[in-house]
Amino acid sequence: MISLEVWLLILGFSIPMIISPGPGNTILATAGGKFGVRGTLPFLAGFEAANLVWCFVYGFGLSRVLIEYPHLRMILKWAGILYTLYLAYGFFKSSSLGAQQDIKKLNAVDGFMSVSLNPKIHTMIFVLFSQFLTTIVPLYVQVVQISIVFTILCVLCHLPWIYGGQLIFERVKSAQSMKIQGYVFGVCMVLVAVFLAISE
Repeated sequence: MISLEVWLLILGFSIPMIISPGPGNTILATAGGKFGVRGTLPFLAGFEAANLVWCFVYGFGLSRVLIEYPHLRMILKWAGILYTLYLAYGFFKSSSLGAQQDIKKLNAVDGFMSVSLNPKIHTMIFVLFSQFLTTIVPLYVQVVQISIVFTILCVLCHLPWIYGGQLIFERVKSAQSMKIQGYVFGVCMVLVAVFLAISE
């Protein structure tokens, strides 16, 4: 069993990292504003499934691979930038649709890809497992426990971002305001891509 002291350190690291503004939370707030909480749940399910999967992957060894092959981080970074620009394109495209046309909602695959191609999340999970694993408790026990707790924290910290996005934009439903909203959300995604490009 992981000690209480280590759990407090994990919580002290994870909560601020998860809830702070960044590319993932910007995308979640944007999806909440565009599709509402209910319409964003499939995206969130994929988002959190990816967090769980990547926790297992890093916990059981990918951390060592990225240390040995640092160029893989750069490939991941640029794939994430391209995917974020793809999401921006979807929002820009939705701004040109008529008010009566259906806009494709983000689904679980989009959520999974959004996390998988986000360098901030990879860095966070990498640090989580490189700093808090001990030799006292069996590796598989630690990885499973930390992964589950981290994913629960993610859900609890991400839902307010989605709800906040919905709250801000739920009253904006006219064709003109929907068009503006599409542009604003598209610009947000472009800014996320720029942030990813210039960040370490």
